[in-house]
Amino acid sequence: MSQLSPTSPKKKILVQLDCDTFPSTFDAVVAVDSGVEHLLQYPSIRSDNVTGLVHGCIFTRGVDDLKHTAIFIGGSNVATTASIAEQIRKTFFGPMRVSVMVDGNGSNTTAVAAVVTVHRHLDLSQSVVAVLAATGPVGSIAAKLLARSAKEVRLFSRDKSKAEQVAAAVRSSAVAGGALGQLRSYSSANASELIAGLEGCQAVIACGAAGVQLLAMSHWRELAELKVLIDLNAVPPTGIEGIEAFDNGKQRDGKICFGPIGVGGLKMKIHKASIRTLFETNSAFLDSFEILDIGLKLS
Repeated sequence: MSQLSPTSPKKKILVQLDCDTFPSTFDAVVAVDSGVEHLLQYPSIRSDNVTGLVHGCIFTRGVDDLKHTAIFIGGSNVATTASIAEQIRKTFFGPMRVSVMVDGNGSNTTAVAAVVTVHRHLDLSQSVVAVLAATGPVGSIAAKLLARSAKEVRLFSRDKSKAEQVAAAVRSSAVAGGALGQLRSYSSANASELIAGLEGCQAVIACGAAGVQLLAMSHWRELAELKVLIDLNAVPPTGIEGIEAFDNGKQRDGKICFGPIGVGGLKMKIHKASIRTLFETNSAFLDSFEILDIGLKLS
């Protein structure tokens, strides 16, 4: 049997670290479709048991070949994936590092796909964008991304105080000196408060839980300035009444509408492009803003 020579091309290895009992098959399939040659999967990962796995990634290849190894952090608990990512940052030192992508529960790639969709149809610097269910993982990430480019972001929650907490977190996490659009918090507890808060918005992104309707068709039809509607809920009833799952720029009552599967196609492109980016260098750390930069470059 012939052996690889020292100059043989190194295989692209992706180490999938998942906080759940079983690693996500969705993330695994996307990795393979993105050109990963070897996929190593590890379940039940936490910040206190990940360090040894990271050492295995950074000490097995020479520095010049570390770009051929990368880490993907996933799982259903977004807070846990964030803590794993932070521990991995602490484990790296000097040139001893590999590229990392963070996408707990698909929240980063989903939020980025929604923001890129709005960006393709509006001048965000002149636009007011509403995020419904802004306190969830996708909603809070979308709010954070939009705050860097939109004129104004309106955050909605049934409990206005929770929306205010998200707004405060976005402000506190902003890079020193970085410009932020105006952030406002609103209650969606009743129709009158919701509609009042949506007046003057050019886009709405609904990020609610599966099967929960957030906006009635009779309400959004009456919003004269509204141009773009995005619903990310794939389980009936739809988050925005009147939008269908496969809508992908469908014109409805003068609005440009996107359903979860319509947005999902872009999410998949962003996810795959991000995976491929991991193998260009050994120093990429792809979180929400870095993934947004990748998404904005896609045609």
